[in-house]
Amino acid sequence: MEIGMLSVLAFGFLLGMKHAIEPDHVIAVSTIASQSKKLWRASLAGVFWGIGHTATLFVVGLLLMLVKNEIPETLAMSLEFCVGIMLVYLGLNALFKFGKKKVHAHTHVHGDEEHNHFHAHQHMATHDHQHPRISYLKSVVIGFIHGLAGSAAMMLLTLETVDSIWQAMSFILVFGLGTVLSMLLFTSVISIPFIASQSKPRFHTLLIRVTGGVSTVFGVYYMYGVGVSDGLFQLLLS
Repeated sequence: MEIGMLSVLAFGFLLGMKHAIEPDHVIAVSTIASQSKKLWRASLAGVFWGIGHTATLFVVGLLLMLVKNEIPETLAMSLEFCVGIMLVYLGLNALFKFGKKKVHAHTHVHGDEEHNHFHAHQHMATHDHQHPRISYLKSVVIGFIHGLAGSAAMMLLTLETVDSIWQAMSFILVFGLGTVLSMLLFTSVISIPFIASQSKPRFHTLLIRVTGGVSTVFGVYYMYGVGVSDGLFQLLLS
């Protein structure tokens, strides 16, 4: 492989790492990572986000290059607007889903060890313990939506950087590898406060609600930016 292409791929990898920690990406994945009770599960949420994001860029990019076409501006902006809708949904889901649960701690004994275990019960449900787990499918879907929203910009960047389809696909895959690694590391760090606060239910609840609130507010701001500031609404009405 030529030195020039290696430099391009290295650039794509670093760009992918930077791309993964954009605010809308981090906030979206944080709403899922906040629900984890294990560090490795939270970390996998970031990995699955990266998989969904990369798969979308790869498939959409390949199709666009084969038909030698671009995503229309109105469609590209509409996809960006959908990211804002998703952020609001994730935020409200975190707020109301957790708000319906009665949160407290129990003491569990495993062998000779005794420790507090965090529990959440539905108000109108039975007293069976609920141990919610992260939905990795949701992480993939979030990555998929982000990938769709960023596919137009990604294609412009790729076409300006490489000379052939196989180079473009290599660039996108390396870019995706960078996003997966970056999101893995960043999600792991974000999840630490949530995991560490499990023995303090009230503080744990507050963290999740703050995360949901931030996601909701940022989603509304994001939609306003795309719809009003960037002119999507004007394009749709014209």
